[in-house]
This record gives sequence, structure tokens and C-alpha cells, in this order.
Amino acid sequence: MTTELPEITRPRTGDVVELILEDHRAFETMLRELRNDQNDRDALRGRLSALLVAHGEAEESHVYPELKRKDAIDADEAEHGEEEHREIYEALLPLLEATDLYDEDASHALHELSETLLHHLDEEERDILNPARTDVADADRARLGEVWATRRNELLDSGCGSLEQVRSLLGE
Repeated sequence: MTTELPEITRPRTGDVVELILEDHRAFETMLRELRNDQNDRDALRGRLSALLVAHGEAEESHVYPELKRKDAIDADEAEHGEEEHREIYEALLPLLEATDLYDEDASHALHELSETLLHHLDEEERDILNPARTDVADADRARLGEVWATRRNELLDSGCGSLEQVRSLLGE
């Protein structure tokens, strides 16, 4: 296996918009690395899953509710973001269940996850993060960044991306 695995950063402070965008770029990098059949896809799959779950659950518990309170987004936008997180977990599940990460089924699962995730990143950046930049004060974004990062890191420490955890999030 050729490439050193990208590390998952553990920020503790920062503007919540910038922190979320950093994770979005990490997702794109991990997807790209997963497409390379010379890489350790099992390790990459585990890192991607953990970061997806920690990121999404921290957004749902802290970011979306706060942005609704600040009138940066409405309830429909928050609900849509949560629905898309569920769709990501549903697309992630076949990749987590795959026993051979180098066969056609795994390739298809990765493609489906990539399509679903990239769609969400685009919409979230346009419809949630852009309004957060303009409608939420810098100090509030910094405070929210600390709260979000703390929850995200707690979830990462708890092993949140396991197959069992993703199934639990989906009610399976």
C-alpha cells in the first residue's frame, strides 16, 4: 500500500464555518484516496466513516439548531441537512459491510457514497454555510466552532464510525 493515510485533525477552536469546510475538504481527499486501489482501503474506510459520523452528528446537535436560532437558516434547511446526513449513512453502510474492498461491488458502493456525499457538501456550503457567514457574528461562529469541535472530537474518541454505530443511526 503506497500512500500514508491522511490524519483526522482535532481542532478545538475556530470559526465553525471554516472548521466544517476543513472537514469537507478532508472528505474529498479520503474519497480520492479510496479510489486508488494501491491504498489501504480498509483503514481509509474506517477513517472516513468515523469522520462522517462525528461531523454530521455534531452538526445536527449543535450547528443546525444554533443557526436556526440565529435565523441564518430555517427549519426546512436544517431538516434537509439532517435528511442528507441519513442518506450519506445509508450510502456508507454497503461500503462498511463490504468484505472485499477491491471488487466491483465495493467500487459501486464507493461511487454511490461519493455521489451522495459530494451532493450534500455542495448544498450545505451554499445553503447553510454561506448564510452562517453573513448572518452570524464572528464571535458567535467562534463560540459555535468550539462547541462543534468538542462534540466532534468526543464522538471520534468514542469509535463513532463503526458498522454497528452506523446501523444504529439508521435504526437497524
